Amino acid sequence: MFQLTERIGKYDIVRELGRGATSRVYLGRDGFAGREVAIKVFDFTDEPDVEPRSRSMRRKAFIAEAALVGRLTHPHIVEIYDAASEDRISYVVMEYVAGGTLDAHTDAQNLLPLPRVVEIIFKCARALELAMREGVIHRDIKPGNILVTASGDIKISDFGAALLAKTGTDSTRTISGTADTVIGSPAYMSPEQIRNDVLTHQSDIYSLGVVMYRLLTGRLPFTASNQMGLAYAILNTEPARPSDLRPNLPTSLDGIILRALAKTRAARYQSWAEFGRDLTQAFAQLRAEGAEISDSEQFQALRALTFFGGFGDVELWEVVRLATWRSPVKGEVMIREGDLGDALYVLVSGEIDVSIRGQRVSTVKPDGCFGEMLYFQDQSTKRSTTMTANSDCEVIELKAGAMRSASAAVQSEFNKACMRILLDRVGNINVRFAMLKAAE
Repeated sequence: MFQLTERIGKYDIVRELGRGATSRVYLGRDGFAGREVAIKVFDFTDEPDVEPRSRSMRRKAFIAEAALVGRLTHPHIVEIYDAASEDRISYVVMEYVAGGTLDAHTDAQNLLPLPRVVEIIFKCARALELAMREGVIHRDIKPGNILVTASGDIKISDFGAALLAKTGTDSTRTISGTADTVIGSPAYMSPEQIRNDVLTHQSDIYSLGVVMYRLLTGRLPFTASNQMGLAYAILNTEPARPSDLRPNLPTSLDGIILRALAKTRAARYQSWAEFGRDLTQAFAQLRAEGAEISDSEQFQALRALTFFGGFGDVELWEVVRLATWRSPVKGEVMIREGDLGDALYVLVSGEIDVSIRGQRVSTVKPDGCFGEMLYFQDQSTKRSTTMTANSDCEVIELKAGAMRSASAAVQSEFNKACMRILLDRVGNINVRFAMLKAAE
């Protein structure tokens, strides 16, 4: 068994953070980069029957798959910095997240608010959709592998099961306890995972459904006194409806969870996008019942707008963090002619009247942008128009200072989006001018 030393590769070891059946995780220090890291070490010394050639091939495969997972750049996936495979051990060096895991919110005495749970599941779904597009299936989604940051956001960690599966390393975390290649945590395994079938992204959808069930009810959908009984329950019995265990749950959440937990892939969600759409509808219902709009709901609303069509997920999540979400009511003045301003606005829903010296000149429709001329100024400048809501609206506001702190990728996409709008307006003015000339 691997013994803890003062260093692993170039990393100083501070302390052990945790351990599993096939690995241990240590808090390390990267002196060159000046940051703390998490180092997950996979121990292969308990496999004396593996031939040296096979061991060498597996090490190369491990590095290749670690490089693949390392390309999963997403705000809600723990970043991988480095990976190495030596004769005795292989290890992955990751971003260190100090806030704990969702395990703290899996019992009935410490459950999270409903909107917060839906938001977490939505963020996980978006992150796992990215992984799927890169050819990675996580295989071990559970509350303990969803980290909570200091700011309260979440990040999916531990793609080690995906690495082990791809490199042919056996795991002892199996449903039967035998030395086969079923990898994962028994209570969160999909039926096809238990049968050791070929897995698709729908296995991760199932596991995320179990996580959602646990976070909302404080209970697992299936329990048993032993692993064989648990396997039988997952394969053959139906779970209790979540609202039977927690009567204040909206029945719409029952439908989402039970569909994610369907025994067959044909009855389960076919895609992450389909799962995400139902979660978005759940957000809308919770908002109608008084819940505040979540950043995941904001993300989904902005994703539907043409203005943000060129933004990737990473850039759009950054916009959500930079923006202020406003809900002006009918008759509210958003911008007043002559006032100083330094922000631009994107209209999500509703309509905004544009007036100059008291005369209405146009109307901004959903997906429209206004105030963007000042976005290109270096300082606050007087507004040239008055913008008044002619219905209840949803608007995002982006201050110039926030935009200056945005990443180069976000600034570039905003520049392109604003230029498209300006060119469209110039084109419309030319058409109107031509029509006026033709009428003379």
